[in-house]
Amino acid sequence: MRYAKRGPLRFTSHRDFARAFERALRRAGVPVAYSQGFTPHPKISYASAAPTGVASEAEYLEIGLCEEVDPAELRIALDAALSPGLDILDAVVAGPGSLADRIDASRWRIELPGVDPAVLRHAVSAFLAAPEVPVERMTKQGRRVFDARGAVVSIDVISTTEAPSEVEGVPCAILEVVVRQVTPSVRPDDVLSGLRVVADLAPPVPPRATRLAQGTLTAQGEIVDPLEADRDGAAIGER
Repeated sequence: MRYAKRGPLRFTSHRDFARAFERALRRAGVPVAYSQGFTPHPKISYASAAPTGVASEAEYLEIGLCEEVDPAELRIALDAALSPGLDILDAVVAGPGSLADRIDASRWRIELPGVDPAVLRHAVSAFLAAPEVPVERMTKQGRRVFDARGAVVSIDVISTTEAPSEVEGVPCAILEVVVRQVTPSVRPDDVLSGLRVVADLAPPVPPRATRLAQGTLTAQGEIVDPLEADRDGAAIGER
């Protein structure tokens, strides 16, 4: 299944979403399968969840069911059982192989209110010219220094005549970035930290990041939806 985190619900943590999704399964009467043992859990597997505070149009999960259901009906029922802003966009019957194995890159859109596009272009040029860009972040293993440049496949300043929603009276530069999945993962805030390292770019207000896509990166730089391999031509709803 593919789902989105939108608007204020982007501040929902992965744990909060997991709890909300399990409640939605119960409300929708989904015949979900459970693990064995003393503490059975619903068979749900999440793939590369976005960080808290980041919006996304391309989050993915797998669920195990104990009987067959129609994917379109399942999508509609679960979407209705979740709060607006946590939206189920797509569902297919899973074929062989792991969903996680089909995801090796993400495309992000980062809005930077108060930053002039020309200033951002200068910072991006410096970032691309650097052989590596070390940044620091606290991880579960403690504070780590890692290269933010190596995972970035492409990084571009998007030209637009329209300001993003919620941005008024100030310039707003927009960045689009394609990042490979590596360990430790390189997130939008790491890319922004890298721009600060190479060009002293410091947005005056918090940027707003949205994951637009994730999946398999092709040689042409496109990202293939991980659900595409399981489609059989049936119409699966999306809104």
